Amino acid sequence: MSSTSTSTSTDTGTGTGTGTGTGSTSPAPRSRTERRRDTEHRLAHDVDVWVASASADGAPYLVPLSFDWDGEALLVATLANSPTGRNLTATRAARLALGGTRDVTMIDGDVEVFAMDALSQEQGDRFAARTGFDPRRDVDTPYSWFRITPRRVQAWREADEVPARGLMRDGRWLTD
Repeated sequence: MSSTSTSTSTDTGTGTGTGTGTGSTSPAPRSRTERRRDTEHRLAHDVDVWVASASADGAPYLVPLSFDWDGEALLVATLANSPTGRNLTATRAARLALGGTRDVTMIDGDVEVFAMDALSQEQGDRFAARTGFDPRRDVDTPYSWFRITPRRVQAWREADEVPARGLMRDGRWLTD
């Protein structure tokens, strides 16, 4: 995420639980179909995602990055030599988190690494338009693209959705 960008994550209010002491009640648990729809909406409309990675020796690292979703994978860009860039390149795995703690989507994904000039002009332009950040323009600092394909997706709002939180397994969406 560029230092000048701001988070524009969509919070539809559907994931707000009680926890405030106001006496309001939590919404009923969503079906897997509803949770998948909400997850796909979040992927299509949110701009920032938390990216967790680990070094080869297991040291964790967590950063927010802007992303573009093409319907199959998330595209992020970060400095090639940053801890996240080095970790994603070395391990080819990431865990992503969208949303707040009371309406979260967790994604475990496989990572492909690309040089800045490896993607089409159209893909780079789409990323820049969506995120407000164009890493191709920073010629003094080498960025890389990271395409993260979901392998496992989980989504839940409250404890009552935790037992059935799985939405994707082995890269395939689960159905009701």
